[in-house]
Amino acid sequence: MALGWVPNIPGDPFLRHSILIAASVAALFLAPQAPAQDKKTDAAAEKGEEKADLPPLPADKTIGQTAMIGGKPIRYQATVGKLPVYDAKGKKIGEVVYTAYVVPGGGPQRPVTFAFNGGPGASSVYLNLGAIGPKRVQFGDKGDAPSDAPLLVDNPASWLDMTDLVFIDPIGTGFSRSLVDEAATKKAFYANEPDIKYLSRIVYDWLVKNERLRSPKFLMGESYGGYRAPRIAYELQTQLGVGVNGMVMVSPYLDPAATAGSDALSPLPWMIALPSMAAGHLERQGKLTPQAMAGVEAYTRGAFATDLLAGRSDPQATARLSAKVTELTGLDPQLVRRLDGRIDEGTYLREVHRDDGKIGSVYDSNVDAFDPFPNSAERKSGDPILEGIIAPTTSAMVDFITREVGWKTGAQYNALSYSVNAAWDRGTPDDAPVSELRKAVANDPKMGVLIVHGYNDLSCPYFGSRLIIDQMPRFGVEQRVKLGVYPGGHMFYARRASAEAFKADARALYVR
Repeated sequence: MALGWVPNIPGDPFLRHSILIAASVAALFLAPQAPAQDKKTDAAAEKGEEKADLPPLPADKTIGQTAMIGGKPIRYQATVGKLPVYDAKGKKIGEVVYTAYVVPGGGPQRPVTFAFNGGPGASSVYLNLGAIGPKRVQFGDKGDAPSDAPLLVDNPASWLDMTDLVFIDPIGTGFSRSLVDEAATKKAFYANEPDIKYLSRIVYDWLVKNERLRSPKFLMGESYGGYRAPRIAYELQTQLGVGVNGMVMVSPYLDPAATAGSDALSPLPWMIALPSMAAGHLERQGKLTPQAMAGVEAYTRGAFATDLLAGRSDPQATARLSAKVTELTGLDPQLVRRLDGRIDEGTYLREVHRDDGKIGSVYDSNVDAFDPFPNSAERKSGDPILEGIIAPTTSAMVDFITREVGWKTGAQYNALSYSVNAAWDRGTPDDAPVSELRKAVANDPKMGVLIVHGYNDLSCPYFGSRLIIDQMPRFGVEQRVKLGVYPGGHMFYARRASAEAFKADARALYVR
């Protein structure tokens, strides 16, 4: 793999690629149900080794707003609030800040959706101000720039006309914060298992605080949030006694185990990535259609996998594979042949735009930026999308919270926290999200699931989810777990047509 692109490192690709690139350039809670801290951490807490000099966060604040959604004015209440996190001994060790949009008078049958982004280390601002919240700021598409004015406008594709919305910022993101020292913070918050425990409890606590336990409940997770969503659903269902009516996973990091092994043998990493590379090439030609992609998928499942496994034992297989991959990706045939048709994401993103002196984004290969070091043998730049979204989303969210809502704080807002991602204990890659998705769906015959992707996303390619769904049981009904794929990349909702198609598919999940 090219330097800085190591897809087998566990963790959400939403941050891991850029952290590795940055490193090469610079030379980068516990809920009451969670396990108790070890003796050393407990002793530190008993000595009062909390974070010092943290001013209190403001009290919850609510304002009334209106937005045009689906062609109609929707009046709603926007709330910025906080919920405490306690350890097993009842000591407050963290505060989670959320943003909620509620349409008054909806009654107990009004659905409520809890949304999480990923990283780990990403706040929920991307789903909030980009995808389904009542207001949006433009980011993440071709032509968008960090210096664009961070102005919020009504989001016609918002979901607020069919569900109330609660956007949750995990500890270390947004304004959410730990109240204990660094070692205790990492143990309590920055690991796969405690993350699920305390965030599940936050969902439960919001429902109790707002008297919404009777409401239909939905979970949405993007990227690593897609790792969280099925696990939180199962935790709520089996440990906290809260049923979940449906889940929506956006560009999910769903099965770390699928690509965590050696590229030396498994064809899966190459198979999962190829259709998204082909989609990028087809889009540049103006030929991207579901029918064209069906042919790509059929080839990937069949002749591509067979020729990959044959390897150099069959020179004709390697030649066939290289010729077809050249056709599908639009890359230089000599380069493809030299790599035996095995094209990693980094090579694709640099080579496909090399003639223009640009480099593509792993989150959408057709969103590019000038390569600051085009003559370097190695990539030395960050990701065009990742480095372009922090400014508009941070400025827009802080302005909304502090000026519009009036929730005043001098703390720093972390839209993306590299330090949280670097500190994260990822454990051993496994298929926990898929396993717990299966169990949660099997337990509840009324639960629906929608998994959605953008065609061009190479950080969490859609074909991985396609293969996972095809291996699932039917659960008694055809397509209990559905897949939607739209033009665009990781944040396909940056394109208005894709955002509207996404909402149309989701409506079937909510209105049943």
